[in-house]
Amino acid sequence: MQALKRLTPFISVAGQLDPADMALLAGSGFRCVINNRPDNEGEGQPSSEAIRVAAEESGLEYHHLPVVSGQISDSDVAAFRALLERIKGPVLAFCRTGTRSASLWALAEAHHLDPHELIQTARQADYDLTALRPRLNQYWQSAAEGPLSPAPTFAATPRYDVLVIGGGAAGCAVTASLLKRDPDLRIAIIEPREQHYYQPGWTLVGAGVFDRANTERPMSRCIPTRAQWIRAAVEAFDPEHQQVVLEDGSRIGYRTLVVCPGLSLDWDAIEGVRDSLGKYGVTSNYAFELAPYTWQLVQHLRHGKALFTQPPMPIKCAGAPQKAMYLSCDHWLKKGALKDIQVDFCSAGAVLFGVAEFVPGLMRYVERYGATLNFNNNLIAVDGPAQKAWFKVSDGTGQSSTVEREFDLLHVVPPQHAPDFIRQSALSNADGWFEAEHETLRHPRFGNIFSLGDVCSAPNAKTAAAVRKQAPVVAENVLTVLSGKGPQAIYDGYGSCPLTVEFGKVILAEFGYGGKLLPTFPLDPRVPRRLAWKLKTRWMPSIYFDMMLKGHEWLAEPKHLDFEPRPAEALNACDFTQEKKG
Repeated sequence: MQALKRLTPFISVAGQLDPADMALLAGSGFRCVINNRPDNEGEGQPSSEAIRVAAEESGLEYHHLPVVSGQISDSDVAAFRALLERIKGPVLAFCRTGTRSASLWALAEAHHLDPHELIQTARQADYDLTALRPRLNQYWQSAAEGPLSPAPTFAATPRYDVLVIGGGAAGCAVTASLLKRDPDLRIAIIEPREQHYYQPGWTLVGAGVFDRANTERPMSRCIPTRAQWIRAAVEAFDPEHQQVVLEDGSRIGYRTLVVCPGLSLDWDAIEGVRDSLGKYGVTSNYAFELAPYTWQLVQHLRHGKALFTQPPMPIKCAGAPQKAMYLSCDHWLKKGALKDIQVDFCSAGAVLFGVAEFVPGLMRYVERYGATLNFNNNLIAVDGPAQKAWFKVSDGTGQSSTVEREFDLLHVVPPQHAPDFIRQSALSNADGWFEAEHETLRHPRFGNIFSLGDVCSAPNAKTAAAVRKQAPVVAENVLTVLSGKGPQAIYDGYGSCPLTVEFGKVILAEFGYGGKLLPTFPLDPRVPRRLAWKLKTRWMPSIYFDMMLKGHEWLAEPKHLDFEPRPAEALNACDFTQEKKG
């Protein structure tokens, strides 16, 4: 197989590929292949149809977008750009040498990325695109065509008032809240993904309530229109010089930095699980691709053993592992199959739920469904073909043993941690999470850096509901720091976990730091309610996409300190009086 040249985390390019290469690409994690070479261009060239068949047999999406070498037209560029906007990566584009595909990529991205950076990125992949500079500049200068294409002077700004890392729930929400308060901010979001996901909906996809397609939108529709989208991945931080280092080695400066890239799912921490996902009865609602498989398994299981797992904390949406169990059991109960299914909940933790007030209500459903609770049981290995799983079981005295369990359905929740570029940075705490003051969400040593969302070290529930309350806090505090003052908006640790205990009823667990109950409505939050089910299934997606990501802060107004903090509480607070040189 030809050498693969990585341009971005989303796309790589290569010279001519053969049908036999498709399985290798799929095994390497690629999801899509684009063929930019016309058929019969050269002797011995495999046909597009032969490559297509091999690609699809390997589970790859395949597209043939033929372009004549040296004759890339504007329509070719537009077609390639449109294709990139709708497909899922990682993507491998190829032609005879890879140059044509690299050129198409650069031209397609020139409407919102600096030509100099595009040429540098291509050069690092051993492609010289300097001859394209006039055309790249032309696209760059005429980029006012779309909502994500700001004025050239803005786009070319090497240093932003606010730089946001991550285009998920936290990144889009805090950006919208910032622009709501100051529409003239020079703000950019660094995000390599092309798609934005409403992850709270995946539990309901796994229960047959939601269509997976409704939980996915193009990133371009979610990033606020006044923000610059930098489609790249972060490699490192240089907080002393107020810069972020991208994967291609380029640097972007900032006055204030907001870090919210989400967290990483560590599938490889469980031996054998990656090779078993999506088959052999092994599934997870924590993956967009797998949630429909959960529902498929639930529908077809009529007898046997169902295992639901939960890894060590912290994880995003700590209630999601057991929500998958409750909804599955409710389906089996109504179909008359539950009596023939052995249900086990295996948690690495020592309690069912971290806030004690909600445990009695949850236990009533555990008993109703006849589920067995196995605490201090951490999933460590899976053999999909044999349908066996192994757990490390601790007895509370420091002793542990390995227990083997058979399964017909295994719902896996992997261990989770901050991305590597966070864990390996000076901004992380001893546990590898982004270090932040719990109330202001500011870094304790770098006063112009804030965090929110799942990567933040604040001891709150890692949920979208928490982000809804955090975003206005960070937005206000960023603006006060930019004005030379200390942050006054404070976060009380609010988080919400809508515990879907059966079809049509939800225990709406809302709480803050220390497990303090913080109910939004004047109702006993420990009682399962149909109103909460409507909130979860009907209203929350709209609240998420149409309100939170748009800067509408319904019931999310931040609280404030009753005193003016010192502007330089952090040791390395930002000095805005001069540019810092790296």
